[in-house]
Amino acid sequence: ADLADYPDDGFDYVILSQTLQATRHPRVVLEHMLRIGRRAIVSVPNFGHWSVRAQLALRGRMPVTQNLAHSWYDTPNIHFCTIADFVTLAHEVGATIDKSVALDRAGQPLRHGWPKWAWNLFGEQAIFLLHRGR
Repeated sequence: ADLADYPDDGFDYVILSQTLQATRHPRVVLEHMLRIGRRAIVSVPNFGHWSVRAQLALRGRMPVTQNLAHSWYDTPNIHFCTIADFVTLAHEVGATIDKSVALDRAGQPLRHGWPKWAWNLFGEQAIFLLHRGR
């Protein structure tokens, strides 16, 4: 709620690490980040990772992984998104993605040259550098 009080372009960078999915209104938070900062850095866990999909499909239960370590009833995450979902949201709010990287379980970038669609299956999380405008 306090983001509305910050002035436009008040910061060079606004950083939100592994938190967007735990906010009540992720789109509004992202819009404010882009308004108050010249650039925004956002990292998100990927709920589209193959192990998350497999646990849900094969066990029929909400997944628990190293990066998503809480049970469904105890998680701080209230919005579950994939890397592809975040990219769509960024475009919907008029953001340009300057750089992005998908990371594996160890926090290392996925191998160079992997197509973006593979990020959604094999990236455990992703980091984006954004700015306002297209």
